[in-house]
Amino acid sequence: MNNETIFALSSAHGKSGVAVIRISGNELTELFHKIINKTEHTPRHAYYTNFQDDNGDLIDQCIAIFFNAPYSFTGEDVIEIYSHGSPAVINKIFDYLRQHGCRIANRGEFSKRAFYNNKMDLTDVDGLIALLDAQTDKQRQSALKSLTGQDSKIYNEYRNQMIEISAYSAAILDYDEDDLPKNITDKILNKTKDLLSELQSTISSWHGSRALRNGFNIVLVGETNVGKSSIFNKLVGYNRAIVSDIAGTTRDVVSTQIDIDGYLVNISDTAGIRETNDEIEKIGIERTQAETQNADLIIHVYNEIPDTINKNEITVINKSDLLKDKNNPDVIYTSAKTGDGFDELLKIIKTKMFDLMSGTESHVALNERTYEYLSVAIDELNNAINLYDGNYDIFAEHVRRGADAIGKILGVITTEEIADATFSQLCLGK
Repeated sequence: MNNETIFALSSAHGKSGVAVIRISGNELTELFHKIINKTEHTPRHAYYTNFQDDNGDLIDQCIAIFFNAPYSFTGEDVIEIYSHGSPAVINKIFDYLRQHGCRIANRGEFSKRAFYNNKMDLTDVDGLIALLDAQTDKQRQSALKSLTGQDSKIYNEYRNQMIEISAYSAAILDYDEDDLPKNITDKILNKTKDLLSELQSTISSWHGSRALRNGFNIVLVGETNVGKSSIFNKLVGYNRAIVSDIAGTTRDVVSTQIDIDGYLVNISDTAGIRETNDEIEKIGIERTQAETQNADLIIHVYNEIPDTINKNEITVINKSDLLKDKNNPDVIYTSAKTGDGFDELLKIIKTKMFDLMSGTESHVALNERTYEYLSVAIDELNNAINLYDGNYDIFAEHVRRGADAIGKILGVITTEEIADATFSQLCLGK
């Protein structure tokens, strides 16, 4: 890691009341004294300053704070400047910093420095990324769990157990049986099986974690002119999709996001499924089929009871105000015209959604990267157990590889490519 002094805008871009500019590097005392126009300072003390350029011209009236290493976000000296948030002021401060040997930071470079200075591990970085992306309260809660080290604690425990198992396995090869604890081989195998069970329980929350992180995907499907768009508009609370009596009005996937009890929900209205010669409508139907592949929940809309009911879907009979017989307990009767049935529909959506999410709050918050390495660790423990033939050298090697996979989740064992891929998801000021 280089020792260049970096800076970036840590607040939102565009016009604002206050802008936060972050600077990180080694030995920033002299630069800070120039900014506050003083010869000494107290760390973590807010200084009100008439920030001037080298010619003595006023740049802005600011607040500046110095965080001395290693007691800062990056573990280096850090300066934070709180200026007025106009683009002209920000650009002028940037020019000043460039003239004094600083350069603009790369994406995620502040967090990358924090990682290499042991202020964060990669699960903490994952939590920071998730927190910055959080749109709902549940996403915020999950991200904070990672950011505050709770996930890190669990992964470290997994890794330490694997290291211990691997060490005992290796000891069997190096010591006489009389010098080892009684029943050591049975204890090692049982400990490995228990740990494998823990990892499998953790990874079982993957589907719910993905839905929590990226949004729960609900897709409305059905034939043309059954009222999918009307139901869609009713659920999202405004007229997002065009409603018409003309069959085939919706020719593309119409999507929006809503918040249901703190969970992010991606809800999509799709083209009606029917035989058609219209090329554009055919494309819409193909997209409908693609959407259903990624759906966590499908709401299938009909105008009359179908011959077969899919228990994995929510079956909705729309235009119930026109029906006399509404006694089938396996379907939900709705009327977009009168509003009947929508409380019941929303209730069952929540039930299905909460069933999928159950357990995600008691496990680590998985993403694609952590899921991949957790899967590798599980495979290696499986190999250690299933391929065991009395050779503890091979057994220990498989468990060690599992520990390495967990180490890559934490960043304890990592490559430059893994770290770069993680930090590049962050913004410049992070």
